[in-house]
Amino acid sequence: MGAQNGKDLLIKMDLTGDGQFATVAGLRATRISFNAESVDVTSLESQGGWRELLAGAGMRSAQISGQGVFRDASTDERARQVFFDGETPGFQVIIPDFGVVEGPFQITSIEYAGSYNGEATFELALASAGALSFQAL
Repeated sequence: MGAQNGKDLLIKMDLTGDGQFATVAGLRATRISFNAESVDVTSLESQGGWRELLAGAGMRSAQISGQGVFRDASTDERARQVFFDGETPGFQVIIPDFGVVEGPFQITSIEYAGSYNGEATFELALASAGALSFQAL
């Protein structure tokens, strides 16, 4: 994968539950990370004393974060509602020249900030809340 434009990494949220995704407006920076816990099955009989891990075991998760400025009342309002209601709607993350990750996420934090002579900003963090799918582009 060659160099990519950062603005092409998009976070989209299912606003109404009908599978129609809308870009979370105003984001200036986005990030997604994938994690997998390992299950150590090393024993005294492990060859050469090397650690052994159990394939396919352990919990997998993903985290998404984004920060930006207020641009669109409908996505701002929906994100706030999702947070306060503890919902886990569908999200899509479009990773340019790589693929689309889709699945349920919970908004785990929303932060609002603003300075006297600047724009109001927000940051949000999401944690995977179920199985994720991946579709290559």
